[in-house]
Amino acid sequence: MKVAIISDLHDQLTNLRKFLDYSLENKIKKIFCLGDVTKQETLSCLARNFSGDIFLVRGNADLYSESILKKFNNIKDYQSIGNKKIDKLNIAFFHEPEKVKNLNLNKLRPDFVFYGHTHKPWLEKTQGYFFVNPGNLAGIYYPATFAVLDTKNKNLKLKTINEIS
Repeated sequence: MKVAIISDLHDQLTNLRKFLDYSLENKIKKIFCLGDVTKQETLSCLARNFSGDIFLVRGNADLYSESILKKFNNIKDYQSIGNKKIDKLNIAFFHEPEKVKNLNLNKLRPDFVFYGHTHKPWLEKTQGYFFVNPGNLAGIYYPATFAVLDTKNKNLKLKTINEIS
């Protein structure tokens, strides 16, 4: 199964729509959204235009209200730290990289740890764990990027908005 990892949208609706078109064309089944969607309109656009599950954590710049989360059955809200198993992969996810301190990695044993916040795309294997920052969909400080994980073969690829447009 293909899942996408996005972060730091910062209300950039043009790039969000390009990402959603890519998701539909490439049969993305689930999205990990790592925060800083920002406003309710952006969260609504994401939820209305993606039919699969959206696993969401809040970022430091999110302004949407709790009530909007109840409007969409496909949004699974994890507040600040999430942990989800998909196709036998254990995935931990959050917005700020500092939140990793709140995790007991030896107990969770995640296959992947996803985080955002820095806007910089990053993949690092440390202490036997893959830490992944998909970058930012807004294109702030760095090019607009997201990641796609094929859960069957654990293949992770970074995509730029420019390459899919």
